Amino acid sequence: MSGELIVVPYDPAWPVRFESIEAVLQRALVGVDVLAIEHIGSTSVPCLAAKPVIDIDVVVQRDTVPAAIAALEAIGYRHLGDLGVPEREAFGAPPGAPRQNTYVTVEGCLSLRNHLGLREVLRTRPDLRDEYGAVKLALANQTDDIDVYIDGKTDVVLKILGEAGFPPHEMRELERINRL
Repeated sequence: MSGELIVVPYDPAWPVRFESIEAVLQRALVGVDVLAIEHIGSTSVPCLAAKPVIDIDVVVQRDTVPAAIAALEAIGYRHLGDLGVPEREAFGAPPGAPRQNTYVTVEGCLSLRNHLGLREVLRTRPDLRDEYGAVKLALANQTDDIDVYIDGKTDVVLKILGEAGFPPHEMRELERINRL
């Protein structure tokens, strides 16, 4: 997959953008038992350089996934499947919506714990946040290929997730997912 890959300094407007998307999702998901809507990814970490795309996890119980998918499709989200990540369903945003990656994730699944663990470590460890940001900026200056970019940052992501306390067997699975 190729295209323009841009990483920019932290923008304090990102949490506000998340809140506007969250409000749309909450309205769409009325009647669906949503446990949480989480702002994840680099835009959720103050002072971290990021691609200017808001990442969101809609957290539900396993038996609620079909209802959440149907509710998002009803307002124009395009269901993309799990993209090789178990218990996580990806969506393309409706035309005209803010740039975002939206996922329906099963409560407690590895993908959700990965997202939350990464976010929490980066919010509390400025040294790792800055290291991660520097790697992302360097990669974005070297390539426009998103697959090369993702693979290139996997080692630092795994270092951060190690700090989050994932056991070795989950770290192996997280490495597999991050190197897709």
